[in-house]
Amino acid sequence: MKHNRGLTAFALTLVATAAMASSHREAPYISGMAKVDATDLYLFKSYETGRQDFVTVLANYQPFQDPQGGPNFYMFDPNAQYEIHVDNNGDGVEDLTFQFRFQNTSKTTALNVGGKSVKIPLINSGPISGVNPASLNVRETFTVDVVRGDRRSGTRASITNAANGQAQFDKPVDNIGEKVFGGASGYAAYAAQHVYNVAIPGCATPGRVFVGQRKEPFYIAVGKIFDLVNLNPLGAESGGNNNDLEGKNVSTLAMELPISCVTANNDPVIGAFTTASVRQGRLVNGRPGTGLGRASIEGGPWVQVSRLGMPLVNEVIIGIDDKDRFNASRPKDDVANFADYVTNPALPAVIQTLFPSARAPTNFPRTDLLSVFLQGIAGLNRPVNTVPAEMLRLNTSIAARTAATQNPLGVAGGDNAGFPNGRRPADDVVDLSLRVSMGALCVLTGATDALQVGCRPSDAPAGGLALTDGVRKTAANYGTTFPYLTTPLTGNLNPVAAAGTTFP
Repeated sequence: MKHNRGLTAFALTLVATAAMASSHREAPYISGMAKVDATDLYLFKSYETGRQDFVTVLANYQPFQDPQGGPNFYMFDPNAQYEIHVDNNGDGVEDLTFQFRFQNTSKTTALNVGGKSVKIPLINSGPISGVNPASLNVRETFTVDVVRGDRRSGTRASITNAANGQAQFDKPVDNIGEKVFGGASGYAAYAAQHVYNVAIPGCATPGRVFVGQRKEPFYIAVGKIFDLVNLNPLGAESGGNNNDLEGKNVSTLAMELPISCVTANNDPVIGAFTTASVRQGRLVNGRPGTGLGRASIEGGPWVQVSRLGMPLVNEVIIGIDDKDRFNASRPKDDVANFADYVTNPALPAVIQTLFPSARAPTNFPRTDLLSVFLQGIAGLNRPVNTVPAEMLRLNTSIAARTAATQNPLGVAGGDNAGFPNGRRPADDVVDLSLRVSMGALCVLTGATDALQVGCRPSDAPAGGLALTDGVRKTAANYGTTFPYLTTPLTGNLNPVAAAGTTFP
């Protein structure tokens, strides 16, 4: 297809708002708080062999990590609280919350230099192997509590290591480099020792937990998009452009949970979202140096500063003046606070202004977007009883697909185990979100409205366009066992991806 100026303007407006890589630095306030910035949430039925009775949830934080992040690398914030919430009755309120807290402890490793004991300036003093070796100068640990009911006032209990009953877990240090970990494959073996079988109070079956650095799983052609869309948005869906996140890492909270433990009331649909909170008050310490994480004194109630469920919501849907407000909000209040952004979205109207032949959908209110983002699609992943609230929703009764049979276009590609029925690492949420915003569901539902989204193909003249950023991955680019995301890039290597290439 001929690439013309009108098409470029059309694609620029459509894609640029999503180009900050899902929820990486998506709102003004959180842009300055990288440690508590949620980037992506994944929720899917486990497709590791023999784990069909489990769901996996991955919450990624701390965007745009350069592998060479020394000497401190990317520890979690010990003054913050990271949470994964599960709604299992459709009311838009968490029923289960998994709360992660971190502690960073210096071992004050020192060398004798000219007769004086001097603390080393590095996070490690030599090669690293095993859990908490002497050569690791800063030990990062975490705890996980499960809260049933309200996240602040509900019943709380500690998740423990099924092997020894302890409630404290070690987090692997980031991938410093091959010399530290004994070769190219050394870090993978080291990190694998930090996958824990865990006892979850109230659950008869153990789950699994992993917290640590992973290779950034999200993929998008950020650079070319901001270069006035220096690509063909109706061109090849795969191999045409660089994935500009190939050289980045991310920090992951990973849980594998028994389906029987997270579902309720004979309804197989669950919803999930992740949040991060900090203390309301912070007093900067004028004399820092009293230990790791003591540059400030913090107190008061927890205040939510980051929220993430469905991908790209804060970027593509929420107006810039309300982005911080959205991050501080709870799903149950979405209709009262943000409904107009979903039912009467501004983005398609702007697109039509710049590219008149790409006419915006005409079905107002946009019930198709309401279904995807706030309710779930009827017959697919809508709870039996539902209050409109933005979160990822997964029908746990739909069988998982093996990595070899997954379609990155999920439901739109005939794969009901994929997005928007939950989200797997390989699901191409950029292409899908672009298409849905222009009415793809109105086309997919057909003249009889089989998906019950409240529109028809005639309502969305541009709903059939195969919009793409030219970057596509498949499940083959990820792991096939928990935690699925691949080994982070090593700190002594900063690869630059050629067009169409990926790194494992």
